[in-house]
Amino acid sequence: MSNSLGTTGSDPVGSETLGNISKAGGFNKWMYSAISPYLHGKILEIGSGLGNISCFLLEDKQNVTLSDLRPEYCNYLSGHFKDSKSLDGVMRIDIAEKNFDTIYIHLLGTFDSLFALNVIEHIEDDSTALHNCGKLLKDQGTLVILVPSYQWLYCRFDTELGHFRRYSRRSLEQLLTANDYKADNLFSFNAAGVAGWFLFGKLLNNRQIKVSQMKLYDNFVSVFRLMDKILFHKFGLSLIITARK
Repeated sequence: MSNSLGTTGSDPVGSETLGNISKAGGFNKWMYSAISPYLHGKILEIGSGLGNISCFLLEDKQNVTLSDLRPEYCNYLSGHFKDSKSLDGVMRIDIAEKNFDTIYIHLLGTFDSLFALNVIEHIEDDSTALHNCGKLLKDQGTLVILVPSYQWLYCRFDTELGHFRRYSRRSLEQLLTANDYKADNLFSFNAAGVAGWFLFGKLLNNRQIKVSQMKLYDNFVSVFRLMDKILFHKFGLSLIITARK
């Protein structure tokens, strides 16, 4: 099965970008390893897309539910992972839905862990989205999110991908606190990616991340992981925060 939906769906740039990123297995595994220690019990992934992270999750964890806003991604995930014994199901979930409690009443208070990687920045009302995520968690359930950092890096990459914003540590903490979360961990991820995003997105005004760029980047993931450790995870293209409801 192909790792891409092509460019004919409701998310042409996004699906093509996800397809390009899927070629960087080392990078995706690194991202998964950064969040994996915080995931436990019955797990829900919000915004699973093409399953670039889901594949590692299903290999490593039990009781996993995948979800996405777009039906074409849900259909793809259902087919691609149909033989996984760890998969509890694939659902269409809109975490920005105003009537969330009514539509998703059967899911409220269901999950021990919920994570959303590169999702919240796509939602104009990110506060409502995070508030709704909390409704899906059990008491003391764990939320893990990854978002793009540094508003000064905002460029055509972000626009084409449908990002409303990038985040600072302060803005991200304030957003979670306003929605009654207690933050446990906050750290930066992928320091090396800042240079690439600035060069190709900000200076060269490229439309999207190319396969060749991701494959080249993937060859040096071990070096970039070490760089993050040397910098004590204080600087990076993304921010990861874990919190309890």
